[in-house]
Amino acid sequence: MEREKFSSRLGFILISAGCAIGLGNVWRFPYITGKYGGAAFVLVYLFFLIILGLPIMVMEFAVGRASQKSAALSFDVLEPAGTKWHLYKYGAMAGNYLLMMFYTTIGGWMLLYFVKMATGQFEGLDSAQVSERFGALMEQPVLMAVCMIFVVVLCFGICSLGLKNGVEKITKAMMVCLLLLMILLAVRSVLLEGGQDGLTFYLSPDFSRLAQGEGGLWEAIYAAMGQAFFTLSLGIGALAIFGSYIGKEHSLAGEAMSVTILDTFVALMAGLIIFPACFAYDIQPDSGPNLIFITLPNVFNAMSGGRLWGSLFFLFMSFAAFSTIIAVFENIISFAMDLGWTRKKAVTVNLIAIIVLSMPCVLGFNLWSGFSPLGGTVLDLEDFLVSNNLLPLGSLVYLLFCTSRYGWGFKNFLAEANDGQGLRFPAGARWYVSYVLPVIVLVIFVMGYWSYFG
Repeated sequence: MEREKFSSRLGFILISAGCAIGLGNVWRFPYITGKYGGAAFVLVYLFFLIILGLPIMVMEFAVGRASQKSAALSFDVLEPAGTKWHLYKYGAMAGNYLLMMFYTTIGGWMLLYFVKMATGQFEGLDSAQVSERFGALMEQPVLMAVCMIFVVVLCFGICSLGLKNGVEKITKAMMVCLLLLMILLAVRSVLLEGGQDGLTFYLSPDFSRLAQGEGGLWEAIYAAMGQAFFTLSLGIGALAIFGSYIGKEHSLAGEAMSVTILDTFVALMAGLIIFPACFAYDIQPDSGPNLIFITLPNVFNAMSGGRLWGSLFFLFMSFAAFSTIIAVFENIISFAMDLGWTRKKAVTVNLIAIIVLSMPCVLGFNLWSGFSPLGGTVLDLEDFLVSNNLLPLGSLVYLLFCTSRYGWGFKNFLAEANDGQGLRFPAGARWYVSYVLPVIVLVIFVMGYWSYFG
């Protein structure tokens, strides 16, 4: 069967960025930036994004393009005879399924909050009542399941239309809408009376603020390192699949740079939306996940025209979630197709599987609330398995595979990465990506356990 291809370079960039752009950009980035002092933290984050995230993204793209396969078979195609790199396929596939086991539920929350905001269900509520609404949602497994199932059916339905007519066409339109909504919301937020203090906090570096957390400067540096690493969804082959869908007209470092810039633009714009609004209404911007579902609805309630702006915000958040879900669903479908299934069969079987696998996350907030693995909810467990284990360890596999003479090797990787016009991956970076970068990834892995259990 001939490999499907994107119809345009723009489609590849937008869809790859859509996979990377998710709730980590517009949910975690603003509140972690608020926690560690604003602009100075942003600069440290951007530094690590370039030296940490970008090289690994190029490697994922290279493995996908060279093998013309998803993670289900890419290592089988490229590994030296007699080696066992292909065993990681099970980790990559598990990572994609685990991610969707909780991400679809959060996507359902975003869509539901868009409906609630658009229909005026938050108007007239005080802070305590807004908080109670979110708590009440967690106690409604049927409503949460219906929202989750709707998201799963919608996104698999888009994937069923094919790579060009479904995934590419609809994701391109959705990403354009997402970017326009962000710009509109950012302009509105910046113009709020009292929002200038938020802009100063966000855009004027004060490195003394970096050490304001309990763990001091090193905690802030680790947080920036972790955010730069996790924001791109590296290590589970979620991006490698899109490398297999593109030609060799352009070098992969240039393509990875375009995706990273777009991903970073969304994160930075999210800060422009949230910080001026929080400072204008004297609300702390470092309140964690509650920022989205409790803090910001209160902000929109206090804002002139808040129902409209709140609706647009949660529509934008829904698009951010859906772009990731569609991209990962396409990866999951490609696993099955590489193993011989038709797209129709892959969609049908996986649609049912994802709905069933997502139910523990939904039930973990209510009927199964007594089950507290690792001291948290089922969602926390699933997120821990993906974020603290499969992403860093998977990235380490890609790093070693592309640099070790016992794997694909740096020479083969470099030839694939630099095939085409555009930015070249520097041959002189071999020592860094072979010895320094794996150590950084291991530090992130170990520190993830330390921060979670310590």
